[in-house]
Amino acid sequence: MSVNELYSKYTRVWIPDPEDVWRAAEIIKDYKEGEPILYLKLEDETPLEYRIGPKDNALPFLRNPDILVGENDLTALSYLHEPAVLHNLKVRFTESNHIYTYCGIVLVAINPYEQLQIYGEEVINAYSGQNMGDMDPHIFAVAEEAYKQMARDERNQSIIVSGESGAGKTVSAKYAMRFFATVGGSANDTNVEEKVLASSPIMEAIGNAKTTRNDNSSRFGKYIQIGFDRSYHIIGANMRTYLLEKSRVVFQAEDERNYHIFYQLCASASLPEFKDLALTSAEDFIFTSQGENIFIEGVNDAEDFEKTREAFTLLGVNDSNQSSIFRIIASILHLGNVEICSERDGDSCHILNDPHLAHFCQLLGVELEQMEHWLCHRKLVTTSETYVKNMSRKQAANARDALAKHIYAHMFDWIVEYVNKSLHTSSKQHSFIGVLDIYGFETFEINSFEQFCINYANEKLQQQFNQHVFKLEQEEYMKEQIPWTLIDFYDNQPCIDVIEAKLGILDLLDEECKVPKGTDQNWCQKLFDRLSSSVHFQKPRMSNTSFIVIHFADKVEYQCDGFLEKNRDTVYEEQINILKASKFQLMADLFQDTNKDSSISTSSSSKSSRVNVRASKPTPKVPNKEHRKTVGHQFRSSLQLLMETLNATTPHYVRCIKPNDEKEAFSFESRRAVQQLRACGVLETIRISAAGYPSRWTYPDFFNRYRVLMKKSDMTVGDKKLVCRNLLETLVKDPDKFQFGKTKIFFRAGQVAYLEKLRADKFRSACIKIQKTVRGWLQRVRYQKIRKSAINLQRYGRGYMARRYAEQLRLTRAALIFQKQYRMVRERRDYLKVRQAVVTIQAFTRGMLTRRIFQEFLLHHKAMIIQKHVRGWLTRRKFRRARNATITIQCAYRRMRAKRELKQLKIEARSAQHLKKLNTGMENKIVQLQRKMDDQVQSKNHGSTHVVEVHCSIRLVAYTMSAIMQRRLNERTIFWHNIHFHLQSYFLKLLKLLCVAFIFLFSVKEETQLESSASQSVGRVQAELDEERQRYQNLLREFSRLEQRYDNLQEAKVCVCLCMYVSVLCQDRCPMVPCLLLPFSSNLATRETILLRAAWSLTPTILPFLPWNWETLTMQELESENKKLKNDLNELRKAIADRASQNSSSNELQDGYNLLLGQLKAANEELEVRKEEVLILRTQIVSAAHQKEETTNQIAQLQSQARKHEDELAAFNTQIELLKDDIEKKQEMLNHTMSLSPEAQVEYSVQQEITRLTNDNLVRTLQPPTPYTLIHIIVLFIMSQKAKLILYQHSSFETLCEYGPKDTSWNGTRREKDFEGMLEYYKEDEAMLVKTLITDMKPNAVSATVPCLPAYILFMCIRHADYINDDQKVHSLLTSTINAIKKVLKKNNNDFEMTSFWLANTSRLLHCLKQYSGDEAFMTQNTAKQNEHCLKNFDLAEYRQVLSDLSIQIYQQLIKVAEHMMQPMIVSAMLESESIPSLAGVKPMGYRNRSSSMDGEGPGSYTLEALIRQLGQFHSVMGEHGLDPEIAGQVIRQLFYSINAVTLNNLLLRKDVCSWSTGMQLRYNISQMEEWLRGKNLHQSGAVVNIEPVIQAAQLLQVKKKTSQDAEAICSLCTSLTMQQIVKILNLYTPLNEFEERVTVSFIRNIQNRLQDRNDVPMLLVDTKHTFPVLFPYTPSALSLETLHIPANLSLDFLTRV
Repeated sequence: MSVNELYSKYTRVWIPDPEDVWRAAEIIKDYKEGEPILYLKLEDETPLEYRIGPKDNALPFLRNPDILVGENDLTALSYLHEPAVLHNLKVRFTESNHIYTYCGIVLVAINPYEQLQIYGEEVINAYSGQNMGDMDPHIFAVAEEAYKQMARDERNQSIIVSGESGAGKTVSAKYAMRFFATVGGSANDTNVEEKVLASSPIMEAIGNAKTTRNDNSSRFGKYIQIGFDRSYHIIGANMRTYLLEKSRVVFQAEDERNYHIFYQLCASASLPEFKDLALTSAEDFIFTSQGENIFIEGVNDAEDFEKTREAFTLLGVNDSNQSSIFRIIASILHLGNVEICSERDGDSCHILNDPHLAHFCQLLGVELEQMEHWLCHRKLVTTSETYVKNMSRKQAANARDALAKHIYAHMFDWIVEYVNKSLHTSSKQHSFIGVLDIYGFETFEINSFEQFCINYANEKLQQQFNQHVFKLEQEEYMKEQIPWTLIDFYDNQPCIDVIEAKLGILDLLDEECKVPKGTDQNWCQKLFDRLSSSVHFQKPRMSNTSFIVIHFADKVEYQCDGFLEKNRDTVYEEQINILKASKFQLMADLFQDTNKDSSISTSSSSKSSRVNVRASKPTPKVPNKEHRKTVGHQFRSSLQLLMETLNATTPHYVRCIKPNDEKEAFSFESRRAVQQLRACGVLETIRISAAGYPSRWTYPDFFNRYRVLMKKSDMTVGDKKLVCRNLLETLVKDPDKFQFGKTKIFFRAGQVAYLEKLRADKFRSACIKIQKTVRGWLQRVRYQKIRKSAINLQRYGRGYMARRYAEQLRLTRAALIFQKQYRMVRERRDYLKVRQAVVTIQAFTRGMLTRRIFQEFLLHHKAMIIQKHVRGWLTRRKFRRARNATITIQCAYRRMRAKRELKQLKIEARSAQHLKKLNTGMENKIVQLQRKMDDQVQSKNHGSTHVVEVHCSIRLVAYTMSAIMQRRLNERTIFWHNIHFHLQSYFLKLLKLLCVAFIFLFSVKEETQLESSASQSVGRVQAELDEERQRYQNLLREFSRLEQRYDNLQEAKVCVCLCMYVSVLCQDRCPMVPCLLLPFSSNLATRETILLRAAWSLTPTILPFLPWNWETLTMQELESENKKLKNDLNELRKAIADRASQNSSSNELQDGYNLLLGQLKAANEELEVRKEEVLILRTQIVSAAHQKEETTNQIAQLQSQARKHEDELAAFNTQIELLKDDIEKKQEMLNHTMSLSPEAQVEYSVQQEITRLTNDNLVRTLQPPTPYTLIHIIVLFIMSQKAKLILYQHSSFETLCEYGPKDTSWNGTRREKDFEGMLEYYKEDEAMLVKTLITDMKPNAVSATVPCLPAYILFMCIRHADYINDDQKVHSLLTSTINAIKKVLKKNNNDFEMTSFWLANTSRLLHCLKQYSGDEAFMTQNTAKQNEHCLKNFDLAEYRQVLSDLSIQIYQQLIKVAEHMMQPMIVSAMLESESIPSLAGVKPMGYRNRSSSMDGEGPGSYTLEALIRQLGQFHSVMGEHGLDPEIAGQVIRQLFYSINAVTLNNLLLRKDVCSWSTGMQLRYNISQMEEWLRGKNLHQSGAVVNIEPVIQAAQLLQVKKKTSQDAEAICSLCTSLTMQQIVKILNLYTPLNEFEERVTVSFIRNIQNRLQDRNDVPMLLVDTKHTFPVLFPYTPSALSLETLHIPANLSLDFLTRV
């Protein structure tokens, strides 16, 4: 670009100004090259003619576009020069209140002279883990960069903080160390980071003082090495100090103070422990009152002294050493007040009883006389003799002051050494970060030895800085493969050579110090002679006792007076020897080491450091000469060691700037700032950057920013690099103005401004075109509106005239109509009057005639009504009389017929035919049964031989009984005995079949099908029982009628005897039951044989006594019974044999199961047959009773016997009900037994059956057993014996189990009737229980079961321990549970799923302890069954509190884990991802990342969908684990607070995201999160309220910010933001292009004034560590404990359900 293009009209420039250094102006006329005058206009509209000359004034500097003003990085400015840098810093500091600004790799920090809320822990957390340049400039960003590079590159780092006094170096270094202490805290409990921070108040107390420029100026340099281990945790620290300003101990200039520790000690002199120090106010001591002002505004010395003592204590300085330190400090004050009196001759002096000297000697424990003598005398040692010489008063005063300085310096060194010992660690140091807090370049009116050393150190640091900046630039160019051109940069090596080279200033000074009579004037003359030829050394014109050194920053004139004395640092040996003999150990230790240096205190670095650092205090070859080495030589050696350390590390630079000398807050003096910018090397960095390619853009950013300059055809090319290359080659003709790197485009200074100008011109052209089009459209719209208005006016006017004419016509016509109507009305009115009169006369006449006719008709009608009623009454009376007579006759006749019929019925009722009719149905049924049995016998001729033999036997018995029936009727009762015995035999076989069925049922898996089948069978039995009961009632009624009618039956006595005989027989058979209860033999076959023999042993006894008809029935019954049982038994055995051979098919298992159900059905049918047999027997008894009418005298006995029979049948029904209940119990017992192990099954079955057998035996000892009770006893006994046999033959049981399912893990829920919801375990199994349920538990192991299953199981175990009243068991289990949960959480402290799982289980266990505690407050929602399960013996309120605390800890850990997982996502998802594509604009880049800053790194590009997906995952995991919805809502609420805090903090710390487009993106993202809350039904959890600050911040970025109305709207809108946050966002608001306007300072001040009345907390950033108090609402469980099922995969077989 030519000069004509750059310096055109409206271009803004910078011109020099004597007051403001630089002043802004605007060109009002195009400048042509060669013109002598440039026409300008100042900001106040004043015209100015700026002369241009090749020698006098060059063309002024160009100003940067407004969009670049206020950039975070000075190197991002298009025009890099001094006025641009100064203006950018001023705008950021005064308007935006930003004290930090990047300048390449340098952080420029301007002292605000005000406490800012930007150093809290929230800010540290915000900058931790961020790349340098991602956030706004900050000291924490530099510290984070150093920490990150140390961890990534495994290279030691250094942070070099420099600046002049009062610029804020100490504070910056302190904040950097605070960052390291927070981020890299020690891994153990040694609190090393606290000790590192505690060293700061100590060093400030003994090394900082008030100066005219700074209230807390460091009067020494220090380099603190913070050591880290391989995990990058702080393990220790080490401190080196440089050039303590000892002269301040004895002298302070006006308005300055001594070191803070003196004033702190004087302020606390009234404390009891300091009474013996004899201190008063600091005004009373010479060493503290020379500055005339002993106070610092806003500083409380007494409070600071307490902080200093606390720091001493934290670092391990015991009370004794602290007391000794304070004694030494107090003694120095007293030494300064010692008055030395001059003798008359003036060559000698003395001290007269000075109390301060006495206090000095007393405090230090030295001899008063000796100290008094040697303060006024000195010893001279020659080769031949030694003699004492008097000193003049001035010499004695100097010696006294030198002694005071020497004591303080040694004490300072001892404290530094002690601090290093306290911070030293025995652990191996892997790396370190050094923080160098050293004095900046100083120049005063009078500059002495101290200023010379300080400026010498700054020359060395500046040289190292220049080399490092040059090196970084070279690395960046090489990385991007840009052709490297050698850049000329300022090298201050010649100036350093003047100071430290051979025969330089320091060499000549040391040489003059060795001369016995050397003076400052002689040394100065030598400097003139030796160095006058150097360009960096000058001789003042008007002085021979000073010299000038031209430093890199400025010329400095040094006064030679005192150089030699300060370099020698002379202290008389006699005085030191007195101090060595001190009675106080600390004082003696300070001076025992004669080899110790008097001014420098450093320590060698750790052995593990990568830098080979030599000791800063080498042992001199002549140990007896304490002061052989000069101060200058020591300082040069220590400085050289420091430079070696810095060169071996990666440096990071912080340049502190003092904005004004009046210490006014946010006041910026350009002249003072420029001086410091030139001195600290910031401008040199700018110059080096400007010499190359300072502006650097990535290809995507350049494409997005300048694509408006491209053609439409260029946009179709896919390669953005090629597009950018073509565009630049088109726009910029000079190829040297830019270079293409691998990832970036490099521009010369001014090229970005040129591109911005082209872009602005393009936009301006587009705006003009838009304006032209819009204005034309507006004019057309205006014309159309006017034309339309004219047409409307014409239309309305014409319409008005037409309406007036029409109105006139209407009025004329209306008048005519009115006349016509009036005339008509008048004539009609007359006519109507006449007509009305005529009608009235007619009406009255006709009415009178009609009324007369009506009266006559009314009289005739009333007469007819009277006649009707009289005639009707007469007719009704006649009818009633006839009807009553007829009814009387009918009744008499019917009564006569009824009596006859009743008599006939009574006769018939006493006849036998009636009874036969009643029994006809029963006989038919018996015949049908006989036919059925005959058919079955014929269809099963292939039956067993045993059945045939039994059938023949029965027929033989029937024949014999028919022969003797007539003779021995009384012996018929034997039949009952035989029937009962046969029942017993057949029921034994049936029970054997049932036992086999029970054993087989143990292997059946389909429990639910068995239950349904059993329920259907019970229903059928119930229906049959109801039918049987109805039949029995009918028979009972018939039998009652027969008893009344046949009152003289002779066979009643036989029946009674028969019943009595049956009872006796049953009693005789009872002894068989104990016989059957004997132990079984080795197998069931033997026992079956014994039972069969016992059953058939009585058969010959009863066969001869059976009647023929009974024999037939018995034969049929036995034959049918035998066939059924045999067939069933064979089929069952065959099924079991088939099962043993085929065990792999699940269908076979189902077939076996169906077969078993068939057998059970057959057994039920057998029971029905037995019931029918009873009915048949009763029918036969009644038939026999009918044949005997002779026994009329036995009516009473027959009635009694009938009642007995009725009772017996009732007992049978009762037994049936009992059997039904017993079947149900056995079914439930079977379900429970199936869930146990084989041994537990046997034991449980034996226990249950023994209990029931015992109860039944007790009952049967009181009453004779019936057949059904006998059967019940046998059933129970066989089952118990069978179980024992299984225990002895376990192998055979396993064989049977093979037919069942192999997998025993059944997830169905079994309900046991008597289960009380408790789990029993042995004490020795407690560890296994805790290990299984807690230590080794995985959430997915119980994912398919009841949520919080471990909590329920643990509580059921606790319930059992409470049930058995075992307090030790309860205490041990709860303690082990709590400890195990803590261990699991500690082990999985980063696992969200595990933490959520145990939070849900812990809270559920807590709820169970409350729900079943017995407290009425917790029992309101319990069921009756749950109330029965309440704890009985123990009050576990204390454990509830412990579990509540544990739940809170787990909740906090859950929040911590979730926040840690979301932390990397929040900023990227909420602020950086483009949820609305192409909305975010691109502006010129801010901070240029250094070449190694982003290597191998990059922020994760998380989207909003990823963040919402993560939240959804958290919510689903908590839901799956059964966490209470209220707690889950609180977790989401806390996470939304964290999202709000991190997002808002980053928004407040990042200028690049404070724009309108970011506000739009942020509002859209928040709406998506609100939609997610509504979808999860969490909108009532309070989460939306927590993100209200971010919502208001997004709205603040979008609203207008110009007028007072806008300010009022902002104040009413942003109620959730503090004033500091609102002002910060407004200050950070950055337009994306020049068409947007910045927020003016006046608008921000208006906002501040409006918000003054708010009582906001002075807080800028949101506390990211804040946690809302968690509330665990009481949520009782609706789950019944007795229904809980434990999956088999948990391996909890040692638990027993109770």
